[in-house]
Amino acid sequence: MPDSLMACMNCVMKPESHEEIELRRQSRRIDRDIKKEKRMKRKQVKLLLLGAGESGKSTFLKQMRIIHNINYDVTAQLEFRKIIYQNIIKGTKVLVDAQRKLRIPLTNQENHRLGDQLMLFDGFSELNNKIFPEFRTMISSLWADPGIKTAFKRRNEYQISDSVEYFLENLDRISTTDYVPSLQDILYCRKTTKGVVEFTINIGEIPFLFVDVGGQRTQRQKWFQCFDSVTSILFLASSSEYDQVILEDRKTNRLMESRMIFDTIVNNRIFQNISVILFLNKMDLLKEKVMNSDISRYIAEYKDIDEVNKFAPDFKGKSNDLEDVKKFLIYFFLSVKRLEAKPIYHHFTVAVDTNNIRLVFKDVKDIILKKNLDALLLQ
Repeated sequence: MPDSLMACMNCVMKPESHEEIELRRQSRRIDRDIKKEKRMKRKQVKLLLLGAGESGKSTFLKQMRIIHNINYDVTAQLEFRKIIYQNIIKGTKVLVDAQRKLRIPLTNQENHRLGDQLMLFDGFSELNNKIFPEFRTMISSLWADPGIKTAFKRRNEYQISDSVEYFLENLDRISTTDYVPSLQDILYCRKTTKGVVEFTINIGEIPFLFVDVGGQRTQRQKWFQCFDSVTSILFLASSSEYDQVILEDRKTNRLMESRMIFDTIVNNRIFQNISVILFLNKMDLLKEKVMNSDISRYIAEYKDIDEVNKFAPDFKGKSNDLEDVKKFLIYFFLSVKRLEAKPIYHHFTVAVDTNNIRLVFKDVKDIILKKNLDALLLQ
């Protein structure tokens, strides 16, 4: 037998060392893990939350944690507490500034001095449960002034967070040194989303990956990196913002901006086979607003009754009728769809209302699972 062949046979027959056996075992384990991860990804439901800034995307994501009993730890609660302190002081400063720019007189003359003091404060990073209670008397006095209340009623004329009223009405409770944010406080807490926030919740045997992307114009270029393997798009639109303008240019109507983004999404061929679910959010604020603010003054299409009726029968065009305004909103968004075969589901929501979101998400989950039955359950 040739020496070269004998050497080859000895090589084949040579027993493996302990290190080689362990390496092969690790390699097989890695291969199994990779296959398992691929199966999970195929089974995974990826929900992309899109919409303009302040439409309620981050609040919806908080609701998913609450509804599925994924609690916030103490560190997270303390972080929310600091943000709530900042929300209150920044919001009150905005009210004082608006009251002055709109030339609304104050009833309590002492509030001129208190307003001056508050406007000088900029130590937001230092706020804690020892410092914030010192602002309680000052902020209470300002909020109680009819001049500040009048400025708040005219809030569509400037930029202010929707949550300010909730926190100011709960100031006494929040100003105690042992204050810990409730779940409702956390829902109202406002912090601008920058970048991409991902959160996975296992519902039954299926992992739901929620992807929240900032809605401001500067953040939207980051949306494209999230489009891969999307199961459904949850698009949130703030239904009450028809008489407000966006922060970025202070002239574009917020509802118009929201519809423009929605148009771009639903008519993009990338999403041709992806279900889109529209959440017409902030219905609680809309209910209050329609009684005092005429939508037809800001959205000319509201007067086109015949056109609206094609999408929402029985529309009468009454601007102070909540049901009529809801019918118009359905038309306003759904009429942009150009891909006829594409179904769009819609829900009226209140993102800060846990019971409302629990019911809505049950319907959404059923729609998604039925539509993706083969892909999700037969892996």
